Amino acid sequence: MFYLLFMLQHDLHFSDTPASLAAMPPMVAVVILNWNGQKYLEQFLPSVLSSTYPRLKIVLADNASTDGSVAWVQQHYPIIEVVLNKSNDGFANGYNTALKQVSADYYVLLNSDVEVTPSWIEPIIDLMESNPNIAAAQPAILSWHQKNKFEYAGAAGGWIDRFGYPFARGRVFEECEDNLGQYNTVQPCFWASGAAFFVKASLFHEAKGFDGYFFAHQEEIDLCWRLQRAGYQIFAVPTSVVYHVGGGTLPKGNQKKTMLNFRNNLIMMYKNLPFTKAITIIPFRLGLDALAAYRAIFKGDAGFFMAVVKSHVQFILWIFLYQSRSVFSKKGHAIKNGWYNGSIVLDYFIRKKKTFSEIIKDK
Repeated sequence: MFYLLFMLQHDLHFSDTPASLAAMPPMVAVVILNWNGQKYLEQFLPSVLSSTYPRLKIVLADNASTDGSVAWVQQHYPIIEVVLNKSNDGFANGYNTALKQVSADYYVLLNSDVEVTPSWIEPIIDLMESNPNIAAAQPAILSWHQKNKFEYAGAAGGWIDRFGYPFARGRVFEECEDNLGQYNTVQPCFWASGAAFFVKASLFHEAKGFDGYFFAHQEEIDLCWRLQRAGYQIFAVPTSVVYHVGGGTLPKGNQKKTMLNFRNNLIMMYKNLPFTKAITIIPFRLGLDALAAYRAIFKGDAGFFMAVVKSHVQFILWIFLYQSRSVFSKKGHAIKNGWYNGSIVLDYFIRKKKTFSEIIKDK
């Protein structure tokens, strides 16, 4: 049934005349990276197939799953293209490898644990088509479990503070706000969420994609930072809405997830900050990390402590052994959008400001 509806919905009925070809909307490829995620594919693919955007193809990029999810998709949804990666190289290289085989004007990198709304694509593509300076964008990301709340992974548009801590309109640290329409405005931000990441295909490849060393976590922030230094903008478009389960592959509290977040954040700052800022901010940030680690061990969370220690060791190793393999350049434009020159650690833990609007006035 979903297959027939999808075919009918996306039958364009365009003639082959030059005028009609010029009027064709851009081709959008929704690319879902999968690793043993059959339960999410069964649950959420029907919503993706109900998308109303006219020139749409859906691609499953599989990271060497062993749960039968590829065979299930091929059996139930033969309209979906399948790209098979030879190994599980994480979010970053998984997409880098797969997208070399996907032809489209725009990529939408969509987590398998996301439920979309029918017209979620049109507002973002319309905006990006109207402004060639926009490289990437995201919808409003709400919680699938509590649909009135913003979800951790991006909320209504990502920001970053001077010490590299990411936060978002609607989410500061673990505090996710109720969606009361307070962040409904379409506006530039610092980073777009990898849970539902819209990007111009040509710019993704021009920027050499994600940094494969990251494996997973914060690679989209790094890419957005690099795109902005190249002169482009990132936007949040809350007129588009999706619902994210979150923590599908590496759940909250997972030691590897914690290590990757801390390590990748340090690498990202080293890569993107001007040298004079990097040599002053990164040592201070290492100190803040250490405080967080000792706070955790006093609470009995030895796993968090060890994850932070490992992240610092791997960061130092990256500087000496691996940085030449990264997408790495200090040159570029100054960052204007989504940059907070204060500290959300100070605001949240000392000043007790728990919401984005308390920290960032009139935004």
